[in-house]
Amino acid sequence: MKQVKIIECPRDAMQGIKGFIPTERKVAYLQSLLRVGFDTIDFGSFVSPKAIPQMQDTAEVLAQLDLSATTSKLLAIIANTKGAEIASVHPEIQYLGYPFSISENFQMRNTHKTIAESIVTLQEILNIAVKSNKEVVAYLSMGFGNPYGDPWNVEIVGEWTEKLAAMGVTILSLSDTIGSSTPEVIDYLFSNLIPKYPDVEFGAHLHTTPNKWHEKTDAAYKAGCMRFDGAIQGFGGCPMAKDELTGNMPTEKMLSYFTAEKALTNLNSLSFESAYNEATKLFGEFH
Repeated sequence: MKQVKIIECPRDAMQGIKGFIPTERKVAYLQSLLRVGFDTIDFGSFVSPKAIPQMQDTAEVLAQLDLSATTSKLLAIIANTKGAEIASVHPEIQYLGYPFSISENFQMRNTHKTIAESIVTLQEILNIAVKSNKEVVAYLSMGFGNPYGDPWNVEIVGEWTEKLAAMGVTILSLSDTIGSSTPEVIDYLFSNLIPKYPDVEFGAHLHTTPNKWHEKTDAAYKAGCMRFDGAIQGFGGCPMAKDELTGNMPTEKMLSYFTAEKALTNLNSLSFESAYNEATKLFGEFH
């Protein structure tokens, strides 16, 4: 049986919500997720409060989490060197997540940097990670297509993978930022990149409409991907996607798929049910 890593992304689910979710409510929800057994939890971000007001209390949230009984690792998103420095001070955080866009337009919108500047930042973040004993998860935003008219093809994705791997990135998550991926492109990218870069762990951060989740998960898994990002009930996603039905990959749907495929996820089903109910309450109140 194959072992699949599930990365739960409550940060992605919460960050677009306008009303501020009180710190203690975030802590309670994250605590329910920590009991499930996810490989990693993308729990918060150290970015400008102006850019993402919802995540301004990430350090407070972290200070209140009880991590004594969890096997999950924590990942924080950062957008620049300053964020990496702040995050790296916290020993509880194992991973620094950096969104690296192969679309010049999206990189500018997302981090106000050109791709050339972003490469310099990534190198600085990798250096900080090494010093503070952390690992960088690089997200290749627009990994499956691009709505902004920038050049995109699978060769460009391959070239960036080559560059990032040479810089020392060992975990690369291909991100379907606007939900435009097709099973054909997903299959092509993973089945070509995974064998070519055996030292890189490839992940799938897929966004989807409710009717496309199965074909996307199936394409990635059958092409050899063993690392999947999701959010319970598909909450969140990219605010720039044109279709409001496009959200994160629903974790419960992926779990049903992996159960059917007899893949191991090591999750506690009772704890997952409890976290699912917590999500219903939290996102029913704040949305």
